[in-house]
Amino acid sequence: MKFVTKKLAMAAAALGILLAGAPVLGHHSFAPFDMSASMTIKGVVKEFQWNNPHVWIQVMVKGDSGPAVEWSVEATSPAGLNKKGWKPGSLKAGDTVVIEAHPLRDGRRGASLISATLPDGTVLKN
Repeated sequence: MKFVTKKLAMAAAALGILLAGAPVLGHHSFAPFDMSASMTIKGVVKEFQWNNPHVWIQVMVKGDSGPAVEWSVEATSPAGLNKKGWKPGSLKAGDTVVIEAHPLRDGRRGASLISATLPDGTVLKN
């Protein structure tokens, strides 16, 4: 009887550990982005957010008429970008940047980063 109880307790503990990790597996998908399309965004960096779980680039883009509008560009994690040559200071507020990205499917001003051309001409990928 003790053996069965111990086995059940171990199974319950293992299940608990697996379920505790479930939120990690619940990471969002890139379904909101049209991954079959790409676009170019050229503007001035408003903010470069080097944060987990994703890095964000806020870019002010001048329209054909009227004031500049803000675009939000999502990249991968800081660790992922770091492996590709990005640093926390790669972009600064006021920098002019050219971004290649996958647009949001719903037409809002947001995108998933493909690459960014920095002010010095360096191209960094996502």
